[in-house]
Amino acid sequence: MNYFYKTKIICTIGPVTQSFEALQDLHHAGMNIARLNMSHGSHESHSEVIQKIKKINRKAHYPIAILLDTQGPEIRTGDVSENMMLNVGDEIDITIRDENIENRSTINVNYDNIVNDLSTGDRVTVDNGLINLEVIAKEEFSLRCRVIDGGLLKSRRHINLPGIKINLPAITAKDEKDILFGLNQDVDFIALSFVRSADDVIQCKKLIDANGAHAQVIAKIEDHFGTANYSEIIREASGVMVARGDLGIEIPIEELPIVQRRIVKEAAEQGRRYIIATHLLESMIENPIPTRAEVTDVANAVFEEADAIMLSGETAVGKYPVKAVEYLRKISGRIEKSGGVGWSHSRPVDVQKALMAHAAVELANNLKASGLVVITRRGVMADHVSSFHPKYTPIFAFTNMSAVRRKLLLNRGTFPIRIDFSKDPEKTIQTALQWLAKKSILEIKDRVVVVSDVLAGDFTVDAIQVRNLK
Repeated sequence: MNYFYKTKIICTIGPVTQSFEALQDLHHAGMNIARLNMSHGSHESHSEVIQKIKKINRKAHYPIAILLDTQGPEIRTGDVSENMMLNVGDEIDITIRDENIENRSTINVNYDNIVNDLSTGDRVTVDNGLINLEVIAKEEFSLRCRVIDGGLLKSRRHINLPGIKINLPAITAKDEKDILFGLNQDVDFIALSFVRSADDVIQCKKLIDANGAHAQVIAKIEDHFGTANYSEIIREASGVMVARGDLGIEIPIEELPIVQRRIVKEAAEQGRRYIIATHLLESMIENPIPTRAEVTDVANAVFEEADAIMLSGETAVGKYPVKAVEYLRKISGRIEKSGGVGWSHSRPVDVQKALMAHAAVELANNLKASGLVVITRRGVMADHVSSFHPKYTPIFAFTNMSAVRRKLLLNRGTFPIRIDFSKDPEKTIQTALQWLAKKSILEIKDRVVVVSDVLAGDFTVDAIQVRNLK
């Protein structure tokens, strides 16, 4: 039997990977999900990428799912005519007024309440932590700051205000437009940035439902408020992303590994999908091989049994996007064979489908079955089976809906296939087994565990069976 990778790979699409050929290369290297970062690009450019992915999917053995990542309540500096060097000890004003940026001691920002939200002694972090300022005085329209860590300030740099709850909505006007664009394009996942509470997720789900769409919400935990409420956030979302770029700025950096482990453990125990993102292979933006520390970091994410690991700049603007994906594949494949933390096995089993899924996974583990075949219409049973993380057995999830097939691409160890369903459940099972045999994915002598939750007439047929593939 071929080896089936359990850990899914998400690639951010950017200037170096927007072409049809580049997308194909990423897919062949192991990309399962394409991420569209709405902080960059236009609806037109993203739409072009989506159409290319749909063209690939028409012929692909396994399709590419699409994740739309919102900008969120983001604060940025304004445009500068030329880069501004900030030296340690310099004093500079942050202003909300639209002043002439030629004033070399002034930084404009796009957040009107920054003066009200901050106090003297508070920290302002610019450009992902490369530049740090301390507020030393307040005026009506500006903050006087001292440079603690200097650097070269460019246009439209991201600003973090660690520990400060900013007075911006969870879904901004731009986010809503971007989400509606994505829903019209039939994207599969909405990654909601800077989620601070379960209410943020509920608001996004209502927007999706109001437009009759199927996209699932992935909550991005990336500030102090998200980490304080992660259990409730995970319960409301379909999945969670540990977005370590902003999170590593918003909380003390030495706390980051502890917070990551707490979040992924909670997600595993709740049966939700979880993604580890940012800085996995950051050095490969410039270099053809990762650092040893990066290899260990990726290995740790796989050991924690993440459903997916995500590349950002490595595939958006990096020099070696395909190599970065290939390294993720090599590392994840090796670590998957060495076992994992097993947190999913402590998940409470409190509903019928979860009980069935748990029983099917335990049976597959004990038999060391060659495959776990799930017949599922809406993907619910496949979600449950995946959430118990089978030790040895790949999950082949058969559905009759293309949107469900793409949604299941995020599930750890799950390989979704679309087939036509029969009104006779036995015929549907036979079609699935014949598909596996025809594609030479499994051999006739292989033993599989079959679990189904499909409709037969007006009834739902729930069943677990052990079959030989014949």
